[in-house]
Amino acid sequence: MAKERIDKLIASQGKYSRSQVKDLVRKGMVRVNGERIRASDHKADPDEDQIQISSQRLQFKKHLYIMLNKPKGVVSATEDRRMKTVLDLLPEALRRRNLFPAGRLDRDTEGFVLITDDGEFAHRILSPKNHIPKTYEAEIDGPVDDELIRRFHQGVSLGGDTLCRPAELRILRDAEHPYVQITICEGMYHQIKRMFEAFGRRVLALKRVRMGALALDDALKPGECRELTPNEVGLICMKRL
Repeated sequence: MAKERIDKLIASQGKYSRSQVKDLVRKGMVRVNGERIRASDHKADPDEDQIQISSQRLQFKKHLYIMLNKPKGVVSATEDRRMKTVLDLLPEALRRRNLFPAGRLDRDTEGFVLITDDGEFAHRILSPKNHIPKTYEAEIDGPVDDELIRRFHQGVSLGGDTLCRPAELRILRDAEHPYVQITICEGMYHQIKRMFEAFGRRVLALKRVRMGALALDDALKPGECRELTPNEVGLICMKRL
């Protein structure tokens, strides 16, 4: 790993902000290879150098995995000249190089977005051949009955040669505008909206609530995020269909 500024390195691990690291450096509490450093722009390589705060060695994480509750109006991208992105919502303590959203939600869709810098892991959970399920809740503008549930389970045709894999559709609240849960194991463009449109229904609101076997943390308000535990990362790879 290339050498980086010590304040950026330590802050990338999530416990301290960069301003807090600079304060620790000024107080002489940061050491690199046993030597107290005096400047927060001092450069180090966590793979080669021993970095300590108050005599406690830091164990650097190779990758970062973040659960974000994406609000409406935010785009799932690393950068955008006009719109706020999911990366813009991250607190400074969780920002590090090469982070990206593993999978996209439409701008008007909210819910669980995984942000990571682990490209191999992202490929594994997004690859259609691995069939990692994603679960959504939606409000629909027309009736949802047993026949529609059966058709979703059979696999919905989106026209031409595009046939969705079997999906699980459940009614959570039956009303004029039913509230439903949909679990799919693909990620085609506007897939859920197109599936309902194939039967003359329109999606009024859509939220992703689960990836694999990991549910969105109810404690996270829209726009909030937190780092995942190793066990939670493993749950994402579990198949539920």
